[in-house]
Parts: sequence; structure tokens; C-alpha cells
Amino acid sequence: MALKRIHKELTELQRDPPPGCTAAPNGDNYFQWTGSIEGPPDTPYEGGLFNVQINFPPNYPLSAPQISFTTKIFHPNVSEIGQICLDTLKQNWSAGLNIGKVLLSVQSLLADPNHC
Repeated sequence: MALKRIHKELTELQRDPPPGCTAAPNGDNYFQWTGSIEGPPDTPYEGGLFNVQINFPPNYPLSAPQISFTTKIFHPNVSEIGQICLDTLKQNWSAGLNIGKVLLSVQSLLADPNHC
């Protein structure tokens, strides 16, 4: 089930990528992806390109993917090792979300920090 869903999301991303975001598998491992997020306009991150690592769990989409920044970034919702504090990646995860929407949520978080 997970692999089928991941393939579907990859096809969607290639056909209609979210603005300022990219993601694709690392070689043949469809459960480990790398991606990038452009810094949102009118923020200190504008003009920056921030790389992320995405790991899909075996029971995806029932469980959220793990996403972390591999580019150093100073942000109140990002730990020193790149872990992201975002409610949609934790308690508010829904199987209706997809990786494109999640990347846009992370990009939005850069412009509008929340409380963790």
C-alpha cells in the first residue's frame, strides 16, 4: 500500500510540483527522498534554498513522513539537527495529506513560526 501511494505522489509531484518545492527518491529507494524548499518572499529566508530529507514509514500514509532539514537553518521550529516541529507531521497528520502539501506547509512555517 505504501509503495503504491508513494509512486502516485511522485507522479503528481513531477506533473504539478508545488511552487518553490522539489522532492524525489534517492535512487531506487522510494522510501527515502531528498527535496528542497525555497525561502518564502518577504522573510529572512527569501533567496535561500533549503534541502530536506524525507523518510516515509512502511505504513505510509497512515503515519506521517519524517522530514528534516539537511541545510543549516536558524528557526524557532527547527532543531539544531534539522528536526521540524510542525503539527501536521505529528498529532494532526491525516492520510489525506500528500508530500506536496507537506512541503508547502514547511515552507509556510518558515514565514509564520508556531508554538511547539
